[in-house]
Order: sequence, then structure tokens, then C-alpha cells
Amino acid sequence: MNPTIDAVILAAGKGTRMKSDLPKVLHELNGRSLLDHVMDTSAAAGIDRMVVVVGHKADLVEETCKRAGIEFVLQEPQLGTGHAVQMAVPALREGGYCVVLAGDVPLLRTETLKRLVDGTVESKAAAVVLTCVVDDAAAYGRIIKDEAGRVTKIVEAVDATDEELAVGEYNTGVFCYRTDLLLEALDNLTTDNRQGEYYLTDTVAWLVENGHPVEAVITNDPDEVVGINTVDELGRAAELLNKRQ
Repeated sequence: MNPTIDAVILAAGKGTRMKSDLPKVLHELNGRSLLDHVMDTSAAAGIDRMVVVVGHKADLVEETCKRAGIEFVLQEPQLGTGHAVQMAVPALREGGYCVVLAGDVPLLRTETLKRLVDGTVESKAAAVVLTCVVDDAAAYGRIIKDEAGRVTKIVEAVDATDEELAVGEYNTGVFCYRTDLLLEALDNLTTDNRQGEYYLTDTVAWLVENGHPVEAVITNDPDEVVGINTVDELGRAAELLNKRQ
């Protein structure tokens, strides 16, 4: 029997850099909202249950994007990505696996998401993070590995040392977890960082420290995992999507 796969989609942000009061995930890309693109990809990857974490203008997001198999949960106040997933916990099914992804990453390919999920199930890892390798990972969280190539932690750029900042492999923000271990890790998050937030990425270090292996699946295409934060980035995404289609 195939394991259950839930998805938690983070869609609470205001998106002030879009210079619009419209929630960021409702901005349209080729006639569909960013959030709809993400939900379409999740559904095409075989995920039949999605929990969407909303915040800014939550009612509008829910009304615009409601569909079968979707549950909306409110994150208020917004205390970080880890806190957002904590809000979704009551809606998750026991056992199985949980994918976490952002509602503003509309170019993620279905086959990449399937590869991430299949890799988690087949490897029996506690979690697998989708990563990408570039020359300069800029503001992205860095993937730190041990000598054997196993993931040990993810360090946010603002908290990273110079040595860690030199790492080119970065966190795309797309994860697949064993649900039971995700819940344990979420229970142990703290705000001991420069931003005073609950980082979802800290679940990785907690899992590893408690003997649960975490692995990485790499995409070679940085464009498919780029988040949309500005009008210019939205235009660039439209160009990329048109070329792909």
C-alpha cells in the first residue's frame, strides 16, 4: 500500500516588495495565481491532500484558491517558517509523509517533486531536502554536509560563518519529511537565532542530532526553485514558463 503524502504550502506572506496590497501568492502568472501553480504541481505529483497556511488577507486567499482536498489554516502572528508548519500540524494525517513547499515558487516541476518524494520513501530517510548548487548562493540557507556527504544542518545566510557562506549548495525551501519525525522536530524548535523566529530549517539539525538521517536531492535548474518576490521576478518567471511550454 502506498504511504499517504500530505503537502503543507506556506502562503501567509504579505509580499510588500510586489508593491501591491494583494497577497503575494495571488499575483498571477500566465493567468493563474502563484498558489494555483504550486497546488497544480502538488496534485500532478500525486499529493491528494494539501494544507495551505495563510495569513495576510487569509479570507481572500481561501476564497480565490479553494478546491477539493485543500484545508486552510491561519498563521497569526507570523513567527517564522517553522511556526507556519506548526500551525498545520492538526490537519496532517498520522503516518506517511509530509512535503513542505512555498506558495511563491510556481516553476517547480512535477517530476522534481516526485523525485523528492520517491527519494524520501525509498531511502527511509527522516527527511530529504531539495537543494541546488550555484557559484554564489547569496541569501539562501546553506546545506552543510559531513565528510561522507550526508546533510548535517542548514544554516540561514544571516547566521552563517564566512566558511559556511562559501558553500554553493543551498536550500530551495522544498522538503519531504516522515510525518511522525517532523512533528517531533517541530516540538523542539527554538527562536535562538538572529531573527528570533522558529526556522523550519532547524528541524534538520535536530533530526540529525537525534540519529535520524537527512539526505539531499539536487536540482540542476535554479530557475525552477526561484521564489517570486518582485514584479520583475514575476515577469521573468512568465518568460521562463513560456519557453518551457
